[in-house]
Amino acid sequence: MLELMHGAATWALVGLIWVVQLVIYPQLGVVGRAEFAAYHAGYTRRVSWVVGPLMLAEIGSAGWLWWNGERAAWFLISLGLLAVIWISTAAVQVPLHGRLEREFTPEAHRMLVRTNWVRTAAWTARGAMVVFGLAEGG
Repeated sequence: MLELMHGAATWALVGLIWVVQLVIYPQLGVVGRAEFAAYHAGYTRRVSWVVGPLMLAEIGSAGWLWWNGERAAWFLISLGLLAVIWISTAAVQVPLHGRLEREFTPEAHRMLVRTNWVRTAAWTARGAMVVFGLAEGG
């Protein structure tokens, strides 16, 4: 059951990151400058209510699986990807959102879209590994 919860959280985030990467982040560039600050503040506030609990469920269930002795290669590699995701979020995406919150610049927007491919690729690979692990029986 824990494996299914982990898989559900991971795949919810895989779907969400692709929507963010292909729809939401590119659209930030077409919001008018006069409206951008309010739009961005509303977006970050609302999306946090979706992303935060899912990321906590994912890392929490990963920690619980680790605590319960999961040491399969797919799982260990996926933990490395999870670290990449959290580090990228904290060190790159959050600061870029902070820059955009202060002032929209095309450079910060381009960097946000470009650097978010790291998280998109990492979550997609994690999703594949979790499916593999579930198919293998744990």
